[in-house]
Amino acid sequence: MPLFNTRKQQKKVKVTFSNGLLFVEYEGGKQQAFPLEWFPKLLHATEEEREDWTQTSTGIRFNKLDIDVTIS
Repeated sequence: MPLFNTRKQQKKVKVTFSNGLLFVEYEGGKQQAFPLEWFPKLLHATEEEREDWTQTSTGIRFNKLDIDVTIS
């Protein structure tokens, strides 16, 4: 499973993709999974588009795709 991070920014979460799912893993090991079919743009995105994300106060923002995923 590849790990995707944005450049020049330390993350408190890890974002990975596998088997049609988006995984968000927090420090401490807690993990959330989201079906990519909930986010069609993300499902069909290139690796480069998926790599360009930032962590926000409410979740993950995929910048090139203009998608926000709320995490808790």
